[in-house]
Amino acid sequence: MPVKAVHKDPENLTMTLTAEFEASPKTVWELWSDPRQLERWWGPPFYPATFTAHDLTPGGVMEYHMTGPDGDQPKAYWEIISIDPPRSLTFSDGFRNDDGSRNRDFPEMQVAVDIEDIGGGRTQMTIATHFATAGAMEQLIAMGMEEGMTLAVGQIDGILAEDSVGSNN
Repeated sequence: MPVKAVHKDPENLTMTLTAEFEASPKTVWELWSDPRQLERWWGPPFYPATFTAHDLTPGGVMEYHMTGPDGDQPKAYWEIISIDPPRSLTFSDGFRNDDGSRNRDFPEMQVAVDIEDIGGGRTQMTIATHFATAGAMEQLIAMGMEEGMTLAVGQIDGILAEDSVGSNN
């Protein structure tokens, strides 16, 4: 399992997931920069994502929906704040209504992704989510955010292994 730790810090309103992979930072970055790769792991296996917009530039918007086991399709978006390929990405993460408007029933979060070469062909990825309020943090964690992110990131090793086998043929 690539996830090494999930640390919730209610005092600083953050949840930080740390994972390690047998891959270069460039390869890990491609898991974010290629929408088809991102769809392979963003969201737990039983709630996969489909990206309908993927503008990974500062000021760009990425839009997606997740498809649940019963066919429900909650919509979400990322507003890109900054990128530094292949090292970092920062974005606002929120939910949308069916008509595309912002769903204010759910809080927006700010997410910072750091990708770091830790030597020996390994890369550490840290996903730090900052919540605006303690209530927002409690609401999203109660919805299963920690488990969902852990399961989602847990799929990456399999993707890297498949891609490695495919690139050796």
